[in-house]
Amino acid sequence: MTELRVAVDVGGTFTDVCVFEEGTSTVRVAKVPSTPDDPMQAVVAGAREAQVNLADVALFSHGTTVATNALITRRFPPAAMVTTRGFRDVIEIRTGTRDDLWDAYHDVAPPYIRRRDRFEVSERVDFAGRVVEPLDEGDARRVAALLRRKNVQTVAVCFVNSYTNGVNERRMREILEEELPGVRVSTSSEILPEIFEHNRFSTTVANAVLSPMVTGYVERLERRLAEDGYGGDLLLLHSGGGSMTPRMAQQYPVRLAGSGIAAGAIAARYLAQQCGFDNAIGLDMGGTSTDISLVYGRDIRVTKEWYVEYGYPICFPSIEVLTIGAGGGSLAWIDEAGSLRNGPQSAGAVPGPVCYDTGGTQPTNTDANLVLGRLGTRLVGGAMTLNRAAAERAIADKLAAPLELEPQQAAGAVIEVANANMADAVRLISIRRGYDPRDFALVVFGGAGALHGAALAKELSIPTVLVPPHPGITSALGCLLVDIRHDLTEMYQCPVSDADPEELEAVFGKLEAEARTRLLKEGVPDRDIALERSISMRYLGQWRSLAVSVGSGPGALDDAVGRFHREHEREYSFRRDDTPVEIFQLGLRAIGVTPKPSFAPHPLDGQRTPTPIDQRPVVFDEEPVSTPVYDRAGLAAGTRLVGPAVIEQLDATTVIPPDTRAEIDEWLNIRIQVGDGAI
Repeated sequence: MTELRVAVDVGGTFTDVCVFEEGTSTVRVAKVPSTPDDPMQAVVAGAREAQVNLADVALFSHGTTVATNALITRRFPPAAMVTTRGFRDVIEIRTGTRDDLWDAYHDVAPPYIRRRDRFEVSERVDFAGRVVEPLDEGDARRVAALLRRKNVQTVAVCFVNSYTNGVNERRMREILEEELPGVRVSTSSEILPEIFEHNRFSTTVANAVLSPMVTGYVERLERRLAEDGYGGDLLLLHSGGGSMTPRMAQQYPVRLAGSGIAAGAIAARYLAQQCGFDNAIGLDMGGTSTDISLVYGRDIRVTKEWYVEYGYPICFPSIEVLTIGAGGGSLAWIDEAGSLRNGPQSAGAVPGPVCYDTGGTQPTNTDANLVLGRLGTRLVGGAMTLNRAAAERAIADKLAAPLELEPQQAAGAVIEVANANMADAVRLISIRRGYDPRDFALVVFGGAGALHGAALAKELSIPTVLVPPHPGITSALGCLLVDIRHDLTEMYQCPVSDADPEELEAVFGKLEAEARTRLLKEGVPDRDIALERSISMRYLGQWRSLAVSVGSGPGALDDAVGRFHREHEREYSFRRDDTPVEIFQLGLRAIGVTPKPSFAPHPLDGQRTPTPIDQRPVVFDEEPVSTPVYDRAGLAAGTRLVGPAVIEQLDATTVIPPDTRAEIDEWLNIRIQVGDGAI
């Protein structure tokens, strides 16, 4: 019996399936339309399209947009919040900031739970964790009665200072579970036991509103897979770059927000390391947006605070991905000042680009690439035919005429604006963070990434572009490359000089015991558990902290302080070695190592000369150039190409501009060399 490892990544337009056969070390892929009303249907259809017998599957990994889409659309079940008297409006006051500081007329989106559904009870815990006022149980039961009349399905319990002592929150939870059987309760002391009320309340509220729908989805999918023959655990990719079992996903559903975009970043790191690059920038360009991630020294950059909507942070560690509205379906338009713009509006799957002949009227990046000859008129192995004449008419009428340009010139301008937007985003995640793009490889994937990769690399002086074997399903591949992972934290505020090493060791020991308990409950054997400590520090008087790794034993804390100084200099361009350093928080990354696919390299055949399947004019630098078109399936490892060239395959098209060279490496990636020395 052949053992299979299956990964399914649900996107907004397509659901991608990646199947790895252990016996032959081969990969097969499939794409099916997503089913937004019930994503599970697309998951099942994708497995069927890939001809997967679930009885032969050893591991089923899943990246999902269920949680993210719920936060975007705000389609929540009836939800409520219970908080300390006087703190009802913390999540509405927020931090008082705006997404656009200079736009006084732009209001931040309202909280996920409306004010009329936020209730107060009498209780109080002080900053040191002492119970100043026990929970008023009469008050608590009165609130529970109100929630019963409202038919509430989920409740967030957020008490002030509960991060130091959650006894009152736990009692409130017990009362709610007694009075409201079946209602799901999230407490802030369990979800995020950290200081700063707004961050803690906001994360707990997001967890609460997602709980019923995520739990229902996960239970139905797990049951359906079992009915179809799958006997293992369903692993769900979370935003921190690890996976979790359904049991943990039901407890921490907010961790599934950002699930899909994390998969692409993980795959980009894997592909870069496979090719010998410790530093990489991942660029996942799909139909609606582009997701950009950064790997430095083999570590993916992680953020502790992110959001789906500005003002409502989710404060679990998450892979830092910068998303901009630049995709194949991004609309090209002219603003009131007569300037050409690109995105963030998108034609999406419906009505789609003009060339799809499905009702779209506004030109998109896909239409522009088609007019320039970079895209052929047949996509997805001939399953889709593009209407070049319709695309050219739309660009001529909507863009070229107002700008007094020829249609091909207007199409070229559309792509230049899109590339400029993406290049600026790459600068934000690299140069702004103290990284030089010239020290990185650019890993491009998604349906449209390989069309733009070489041009972006030239703009940013990145020497090497990597195009994976299956760009369109690379995010699904990322789902196969993750371990089970949990992130635990404990507040610990004191100057380093006053820290007691034995007390620090005791706190880390408590976190490690909890981590082992979680992983053992998820079926991870003790031999496969790995625990990584971190410590967040800041200069005395600073507001924000910086996390660095820390070991154990004598000298571990001093070593961590040294790392903090170095990381602070790299991140913020200065260090203060003579300023006292303060410990802010202790962290633990708990990893349950899972088996991963192992790919065999292919022998290089440098003598083989590829034969084009077509020849067509492609516009580069405003001039059409007769360009050979190759079928990627016919390009063996070791094949070398000199631009211009176009490489087509089922899920993507790769453009190799003039004055660049490309080769197929032993892993079947296309490596494009850009800039000085390329030719």
